Amino acid sequence: MHMNSERDAELDRLRGLSARAVRDSVALVDRLAPGDLSRPTPCAGWDLAALLGHLTAQHRGFAAAARGSGRELKHWAVRLPGEDVAVAAGEYRRAAEDVIAAFAALDDPERPCTLPEFTGEQTFPAVRAIGFHLIDHVVHGWDLARTLELPYDPDPELLGAALPLARAVPDAENRLADGAAFRPGLPVSGEAGALDRILAMLGRAPDWRAPVGNASRGEGRTSDVR
Repeated sequence: MHMNSERDAELDRLRGLSARAVRDSVALVDRLAPGDLSRPTPCAGWDLAALLGHLTAQHRGFAAAARGSGRELKHWAVRLPGEDVAVAAGEYRRAAEDVIAAFAALDDPERPCTLPEFTGEQTFPAVRAIGFHLIDHVVHGWDLARTLELPYDPDPELLGAALPLARAVPDAENRLADGAAFRPGLPVSGEAGALDRILAMLGRAPDWRAPVGNASRGEGRTSDVR
């Protein structure tokens, strides 16, 4: 039986923040409109359908890892959504609630989690795995918002937790691989805010805009990254 109150407190803190980041992303996905799935995203080579497929698979995979079955690759399989945005949003919402529930059920911050997308050679303690998921969805929440031309303003506590996690992500050659979630880090002004620093460290240009010629969502839906 484990007894480490500090690690238990960290587990509770990180899974609460991860749930917040995930639900922020659900609120964005719930605003999908017909035709949005073909929009380009800040993720090189991915349209919104590919990004949504990746995020849905990540929720399922991390939920499986928290339950002890992360080694089974079927849980991490990416299935691209169909053209029906309501169905795609519903599948995403269910996967999001599943990972939140799986993290909430963890009772040991040191429980080993297998994350084959990182490595099949080692496991990660649950508290660290949740940190991976948190930073992934802070950044991908921005990807969704910027793609859909919607506001994205994570609260300071969430950004404060995400910033050291972003610093800890190795800026290694695997960021150049096809399908890598993060690209090589970019320079950023020393006066940049926490979100912009997180984005730049993980290869996002904070001023990214969709290429000229892509349809706008119309008035009232403009980017507002703070």
